[in-house]
Amino acid sequence: MSKSLRIVFMGTPEFAVPMLDTLVHSQHQVVGVITAPDKPAGRGMLFQQSDVKKYAVEKGLHILQPEKLKNEAFLADLLALQADLFVVVAFRMLPVVVWNMPPLGTINLHASLLPNYRGAAPINWAVINGEKETGVSTFRLQHEIDTGNIIFREKITIDEKDNVGIVYKKLMDIGAPVLLKTVNAMADGNFPQEPQAHITEIKHAPKIFKEHCSIDWSQSAETVYNLIRGLSPYPAAFTTLNGKGLKIFTSQKVNVAASKLPGTLETDGKTYLRFYCKEGAIDCLELQLEGKKRMGVEEFLRGNKMLTE
Repeated sequence: MSKSLRIVFMGTPEFAVPMLDTLVHSQHQVVGVITAPDKPAGRGMLFQQSDVKKYAVEKGLHILQPEKLKNEAFLADLLALQADLFVVVAFRMLPVVVWNMPPLGTINLHASLLPNYRGAAPINWAVINGEKETGVSTFRLQHEIDTGNIIFREKITIDEKDNVGIVYKKLMDIGAPVLLKTVNAMADGNFPQEPQAHITEIKHAPKIFKEHCSIDWSQSAETVYNLIRGLSPYPAAFTTLNGKGLKIFTSQKVNVAASKLPGTLETDGKTYLRFYCKEGAIDCLELQLEGKKRMGVEEFLRGNKMLTE
């Protein structure tokens, strides 16, 4: 068994919780958890805790929630924890003064097969780009984001019908054992450090904004289908219907003999709602009109008879 390390864990969303849980139940000691400050959300604008904080509170872990990572009081508190290693999963960028603090440095688990898909939304972009596989990578932090020497990688398959929610769950499941394997290797002082390849055309994974979610029907059905998968269930790809926003969560590609102008809508008013693309067409299976609930296509058509009038 590897020697026990004192670890500070840094993370915020649900994705990071299984990784933290695995460390809590290992031989290592989680001496602190750094997560995002509570933020007002919802209709009542009540302060909401991050998923990582909720878990940390439940387990009685020591929690720090700095607004600024260079704050002197925060840095003093962090130093006082006397951690051997910092572990980062789905957190913000760290200043050098933080990631260089512990004797063993800082490791990060990133939801892609680095060096591809560096950035804030690696799972979304892998699906949007029609990748057949993705995975997780652990690496040591250095100056440029997501560029440190890779320690371990683990792959998963992206199936034809997988959306980003399904891939997210697959990566959560494999992430925890890969992270523990990495921490144990760090504790033993025997771990690989593979420099990231200098590829001229690396695929990037920038943060998803509203403009990324707008469907361009002048693209192929394959491209649109992958966009819908890569944004479902959140934030969801959208188009417009009778002047209102229409989110599409699930769809299927259709080979059509007769081509129509991209964006042309076709429906029988009962069982299908079809948009034509540059090549092929897309049938909507689950969708949500602005101001309405999410529903299957048949229920949607029953409530929108104007489409066939």
